[in-house]
Amino acid sequence: MGKIKVIVADSNYLVRKGLAALIEENIDFTLLAEVSDKNELLEEMRICIPNIVVIDFSTEGFKLETLQLLNKKYSSVQLLAITTEISSSLMARALDSGLTSYVLNDCDKEEITEALYKTSSAERFLCGKIVERLMTLQLPSEKPPIPSMTSCDGLNITEREMEIIKLIAEGYSNKEIAEQLFLSTHTITTHRKNIMAKLKVNNTAGVVMFAVRENLLTPNKYLFSGAQ
Repeated sequence: MGKIKVIVADSNYLVRKGLAALIEENIDFTLLAEVSDKNELLEEMRICIPNIVVIDFSTEGFKLETLQLLNKKYSSVQLLAITTEISSSLMARALDSGLTSYVLNDCDKEEITEALYKTSSAERFLCGKIVERLMTLQLPSEKPPIPSMTSCDGLNITEREMEIIKLIAEGYSNKEIAEQLFLSTHTITTHRKNIMAKLKVNNTAGVVMFAVRENLLTPNKYLFSGAQ
């Protein structure tokens, strides 16, 4: 198996250099480029397609639209966001924009490295602090909490829907889920809409939180080191 090819996209010089150093010292990774804005990133992507783009979409040179563009144009490339703490709603929107994984830039070396490995295999990885923030997003005081399968009657999630929930939470696209389950993409899209209606959520983050609560995911995909 060849090395995991990575591009680092961050407008912050010190953070960018730090991530580049972390990647270059690991024999399993090769750093293709480090870029400071969207135009530089797209130019590098034309030269060589990486396995992972490590991106801080909250810095000056990048936006959520950059994630959406990459997800649409380079669907095989995995996206790992590493940012400072931002609003929970923006985190949720980022997951809906095509992110595979998300950690904060104050996570330690081992956690960031683990995120890189998991992301390279198209596995979703969220650090504990991200999970905590998303949990608060799903539990505002004026809204009911996401229902639990063990405590909420009438949710009526089917076995097939539970299977799809797990795959959504793990970061698979509708097309990838359809291929795994031998169904059409249209059928998966319909299932997804029904699932969100039943869970009373309107984004990927809500599905992820439900999956975490129901233990549908392998525990080591989520590091709760920051949890209380």
